[in-house]
Amino acid sequence: MKMPAPLAALALAFAASGCGLSPMYAGGGSGAVAQGLAGIEVPAIEGKAGWLVRNALVDQMGAGGASAKRYRLDVRLDDKLEGLGLLSDDTIGRERRTLRARYQLVDLASGAIVLDATAGSDAGIDVVSSEYATIAAENTALENLAKDVANRIVTRLALQVRNPQALTGK
Repeated sequence: MKMPAPLAALALAFAASGCGLSPMYAGGGSGAVAQGLAGIEVPAIEGKAGWLVRNALVDQMGAGGASAKRYRLDVRLDDKLEGLGLLSDDTIGRERRTLRARYQLVDLASGAIVLDATAGSDAGIDVVSSEYATIAAENTALENLAKDVANRIVTRLALQVRNPQALTGK
């Protein structure tokens, strides 16, 4: 016997509510995760990639707000651009841009490192006959990689601030 769709949806809702899952950003901007992320200071990061990553981090975390800062996020980047494919005339036909970040979340009160992790992403770039087009593609790849790496960092930080005991070690 087949269960009617509304009844099946209701049964699924009850089953999901008992599994212990809860929304990460419950409470919106006043929720625990949003407030925890806003309490993280993001100092300047060296280089063009650093500028892009820092701006993406501040945008995603709301770290530009006036809330009291409890933590500092130190980020070091490694940006590499390497040629991959050689064409018959010994020119490069494809490049790979890799952006890796090592980041540490530092408790401002004690100076203790509460999180030490890495994040990274890479992109392939076609090298074309127009040097301008290739440079534009490299810059676009860097902008996209910066957003992706920042998103990975913010996701990890959100998981950490969601569980305050994970940050304090209690």
